[in-house]
Amino acid sequence: MSNGPPWRRGDGRRPPWWPEGEAGPWAGGQNWGRHGRRIARRIGCFVGLAFLVFLSAIFGLVWLLLSAFGAVSSAPFDTAVAVTALVLGGAAVAVAILVLRRLAAPVGALIEGARRIEAGDLSARVPVRGPSDLRSLARAMNAMSGRLEAEETRRRSVLADIAHELRTPLSIIRGQAEAIADGIYPADAEHMAPIVSATESLEMLVNDLATLTLAESGGLLLHREPVDVAVFVNETLGAFGAEARAAGVQLTEQVDAGVPPIDGDPGRLRGVLGNLVSNALAHARAGGTIRVEGVRSDRWVLLTVRDDGTGIPADLLPRVFDRFVKGPSSTGSGLGLAIVRDVVEAHGGSVTATSTAADGTAITLKLPAAAPG
Repeated sequence: MSNGPPWRRGDGRRPPWWPEGEAGPWAGGQNWGRHGRRIARRIGCFVGLAFLVFLSAIFGLVWLLLSAFGAVSSAPFDTAVAVTALVLGGAAVAVAILVLRRLAAPVGALIEGARRIEAGDLSARVPVRGPSDLRSLARAMNAMSGRLEAEETRRRSVLADIAHELRTPLSIIRGQAEAIADGIYPADAEHMAPIVSATESLEMLVNDLATLTLAESGGLLLHREPVDVAVFVNETLGAFGAEARAAGVQLTEQVDAGVPPIDGDPGRLRGVLGNLVSNALAHARAGGTIRVEGVRSDRWVLLTVRDDGTGIPADLLPRVFDRFVKGPSSTGSGLGLAIVRDVVEAHGGSVTATSTAADGTAITLKLPAAAPG
C-alpha cells in the first residue's frame, strides 16, 4: 500500500482541504510533480521566446546604431529588418511587463497569506485572481485556512467540553473525600459509593476519549473475524435484560435468516450496539419496545436499533454523531454516538439516524458482510 498524502500518491483522491468540485492536479493519475513540470514548461517556453525576441531587439538596435555611423550597410531592406526586430523586442518587453504585473499581485497575495497562516492567523484569505493555476491554488489555500480555522475552533470547544465533563466527578470526589477526612462523614460504604461512582465516570470518559483519539488518527486496531449477526444481537440484548425489565421496556430482535456474518471486530461492535441499546433505554417510555433488526443489502449488513421513545430534537439530529452533543435530558458525556460513528467508519461502514417525536428513533449501522468462506 502506498504511503503519503493522496495528492502525492496520485490515486485520484481529493485532499480534505481542496475545494469540492474544483479540478486538482491529481486527477487522471497526475501528481504534484507532473503538475509542477507542466507549469515549468509553460514558464520556460515563455521565457525562452521572450529571450529570443529580446536578443533580436538588441540586434536591431545595434544594427541601427552601426548603420547610423556608417559601419554597416544602410540598405532599405536591412534597415527594415532591424527596425522590425527592434519593434518586436519592444513589444516583447511590454508584454513581459504586463504578464509580470498580472502574476505579481496574486503571487504576492499568496505569499502574504501563507505568512499570515504561518504566524497563526487562520482567518487569512487570499483573493482568487490571476491565471487558472493561481486561481486553483488560491481556492485551495482559502479552503485549507478555513478548515484549519474550523479545526482550531473545534479543538478549543472540545477542550472546554472535556474540562466541563471532568469538573463534576472531580467535585464529587473532592467533596466526599474532604468530608470523610474532616470527620463529617464516616468512611463507610454509603459515603464511599459516590467516590467510586465518580471514579467510574472518569474512567469511562478517559476510555471514550482514547477510543476517539485512536479512531481520528487512524490507529484504532480492529481484530476482524466473521461475526454471526443473530448470536451477536441476542448476546447484546441479553446483557441489558435486567435493566430493560426494571424500566418496563421490552427488548426484541428481528434478524433475517439469510443475513451473512459481519466482517468486523466483535468486541468493538458489541460496544457499538450496546451503546445504542443503552441510549434507547435511557429515552424509552415505560411499556415501550426496543427492537434490533438485521437485514442484508447487497454486500452489506444493515443493523437498526429502533425505539418508540421521546425522539431526538430536530435541531439536534444533524449533529447527533458529533462529540459532546447531547440533549438537555441526557446524563452522559455526549461521546457515545461519536464513538459509534468512528468505530463503524473504521470498519468501512456508515451510520445514519432518523427520529420523530411520534415514532421514536431509528439508528442504522451499515457494516461490511464477511466474504463467503
